[in-house]
Amino acid sequence: QVQLVESGGGLVQPGGSLRLSCQASGSIFSILVMDWYRQAPGKERELVGGIVNDGRTNYADSVKGRFTISRDNAKNAVYLQMNTLKPEDTAVYYCNLKRYSDYDVLWEVDYWGQGAQVTVSS
Repeated sequence: QVQLVESGGGLVQPGGSLRLSCQASGSIFSILVMDWYRQAPGKERELVGGIVNDGRTNYADSVKGRFTISRDNAKNAVYLQMNTLKPEDTAVYYCNLKRYSDYDVLWEVDYWGQGAQVTVSS
């Protein structure tokens, strides 16, 4: 079993920056596929972007050029650096682990972090 704990949300003014962290713990050796989603009030959850084991990333058009996903393999952590934040980025952000390996097996899963509130407002 793997647990995901998010941190780093908060209130920021438009144009500001925040970094979210998603720490995986438990029987995990390596994160292979991790995505970030967000859900704004009254809206469906949407994909923000993701990272795979070789470090390649992909982003939604709405955040491309402003958000950066990175990873620390030694810590089994994935980060979402958000720059030039806009009020429309206000949402609860979730990390979503889709594939990982323990020391013997590759697992296809659907594990979610608890969510981190990001509010962009002046």
